[in-house]
Amino acid sequence: MLYDLFPVLLFFAAYKWQNIYTATAVLMLASLAQTIFHRLRHGRFETSHLITLVLVLIFGGATLLLHDELFIKWKPTVINWLFGMAFLGSHWIGGKPLIARMLDARIDLPGIIWRRLNAGWGIFFLVLGALNLYVAFAFDTDTWVNFKLFGLMGLTLLFIIAQSIYLARHLQAEQPTDRSRG
Repeated sequence: MLYDLFPVLLFFAAYKWQNIYTATAVLMLASLAQTIFHRLRHGRFETSHLITLVLVLIFGGATLLLHDELFIKWKPTVINWLFGMAFLGSHWIGGKPLIARMLDARIDLPGIIWRRLNAGWGIFFLVLGALNLYVAFAFDTDTWVNFKLFGLMGLTLLFIIAQSIYLARHLQAEQPTDRSRG
């Protein structure tokens, strides 16, 4: 999780050290470095990193070019809404929900549970995007930067815990196959 937060942590630090424009440039470079590093280390690109990188470059570039911080404030909303729509859309596109495609090699669950988990993630991402817009437009930039790191991360951590509790109810403990006694 810290690996994925690397660009956001650097954005936060650069903002506290300088300003939103320096932080935006740092975010752009950190996202590019993260994507390249993942490719070199794993031999493939991570789809979420590529989507994030493209949006960071578009919204970050507009922020720096037009010297308007509103563009970078929209980026988390657009990313969250895209992920939310991907999760929800996967109910009707493809053979199984997106969350099942991501995790079914590791976890065996009934289809209805996969659909519920998937819907939960989709709705969660849509709500996060709306919350980001609310904070971006109702509060000052300092508050938004703090919310971007602590609020979005905290809400995501709470949601993961809630999903884990829900998921634990549906997982069966594995029985050992070798019961030989010595």
